[in-house]
Amino acid sequence: MTGPELHIPGGTVLVIDYGGQYTHLIARRLRELGVLALIEPYTRIKRVDLSKYSAIVLSGSHRSVLGRDEIAENSAVRVLYETRVPVLGICFGHQLVARVLGGVVKSGCGEYGRVLVRVVEQDALFHEWNSEEYVWMSHSDCVVEPPPGSSVLAVSENGVIAALKLVVNERPIYTVQFHPEVSHTPKGLLLLDSFLEISKLRREWRREYYYNYVLVEIEKYKSIEGPVVAAVSGGVDSTVAAVLARRVFGERLLPVFVDHGLFREGEPEEVVEMLRGIGLEPLVVNAQERFLSKLEGVRDCEKRREIVGNEFALVFSGIMEREGARAFVQGTTYPDIVESGATGVAGKIKTHHNVAGLPAWFREKYTVIEPLKYLYKDEVREIARLLNLPDYFTKRHPFPGPGLAVRIIGNFTRKKLEICKKASAIVERILRKHGIYDQVWQAFAVVGDDTWIGVKGDARRVGYIVTVRIVESSDAMTADYARIPYSVLDEISREITRSVDDVTMVTYAVTTKPPSTIEPC
Repeated sequence: MTGPELHIPGGTVLVIDYGGQYTHLIARRLRELGVLALIEPYTRIKRVDLSKYSAIVLSGSHRSVLGRDEIAENSAVRVLYETRVPVLGICFGHQLVARVLGGVVKSGCGEYGRVLVRVVEQDALFHEWNSEEYVWMSHSDCVVEPPPGSSVLAVSENGVIAALKLVVNERPIYTVQFHPEVSHTPKGLLLLDSFLEISKLRREWRREYYYNYVLVEIEKYKSIEGPVVAAVSGGVDSTVAAVLARRVFGERLLPVFVDHGLFREGEPEEVVEMLRGIGLEPLVVNAQERFLSKLEGVRDCEKRREIVGNEFALVFSGIMEREGARAFVQGTTYPDIVESGATGVAGKIKTHHNVAGLPAWFREKYTVIEPLKYLYKDEVREIARLLNLPDYFTKRHPFPGPGLAVRIIGNFTRKKLEICKKASAIVERILRKHGIYDQVWQAFAVVGDDTWIGVKGDARRVGYIVTVRIVESSDAMTADYARIPYSVLDEISREITRSVDDVTMVTYAVTTKPPSTIEPC
């Protein structure tokens, strides 16, 4: 987490970002364990004072070490030979350390998702691990020859080296091919905890610091004159950002709710009422026709995201010019940034309307305040609880900024939009009925161009296929499909096909993230 100069007596961990999708998740897990972790991109390591840190972690990456990135290799050389603190390399970091120290890496040995590993040599890093454990893999290259003098600590069920240990400059260097930072490595947090114990770091970082950090970020802009516009959608991110901004800007803050016509059934009215209940009286802008007319017939999902981002910018720009506002607050979180490839070293997965989808001219014209941009959803929820916000905000499922525009595959049509609205409402209603809604991360329906022959009213019908997606997660960076009882899935399927006239088939998505994403596009 770059930002305020935060270093505490218990010691700080440096996480070197090589562009991995989980880099900030590593830092967040370490903070959960009571140790402050700060992130720096590998391109800046030659200018970083490494003596400030008590341990160093090398992240994963979308790149391959076989690409011979000289800057990446030099960053690892500096860490390995110019410091005397413990080091942990993860995935790409595992391969990079192995290569720099004389090992051999090759391609074509990918592993994705849940993989069984066998611990072949006991070590403090695997304290309280069984001899065999499941971990989360996401790699296409692997180490085939370990560096001279290293010990192989674990091997995957596919014969891939899963963990190494070396000693350089009289301190341990550990590397793991899997991702201990993700929730789907069940004992991953335990491994990170063991690494901190090996590094002799004291646990003096507290979650309450997030709240103070966010306030510090907002207060940097307190001297800005005139009204400050805050985008509010009813989600926990934008709500927390607006509530904290209100504490800094007072009555100068103008919350704005833009109805783009892509919300869930009945959601706009419900959101406005709840925002009023916590003291945020939003200006409501009905822009449904403006958005839908531009989305009609657009097939490419990235293009839709760009359209939504551009229209949002135009709508808010008009409001800000009218109100004389020069600052804009939005609830961008780190997954939005990392999936948009906006960290400078990460690969792009999809454009988020409030990051890469927000036109450059908007950021050049106005001051954009994003106090939550280094936090994850569960961390934002923790702040929401500290603010005593109602469960409506803290327990709501995440909802994409472009709304249902990204839950329609193929050509965007208003008919498919209505199917998506009705089917998603059914999914949520039935999950709530059975007490499952609050137990899962996200649940919704998706509709595409594919059709299925059906029979309704004793007549042949050609109808759409609706895919139901229900996932479990803690941070949206990884996810697994929820094992919903068959009886509940059956009830969802029957209700959708009964109530939504143009649907003849309902399917259930059972793919994890990765290799899939949570949202379809």
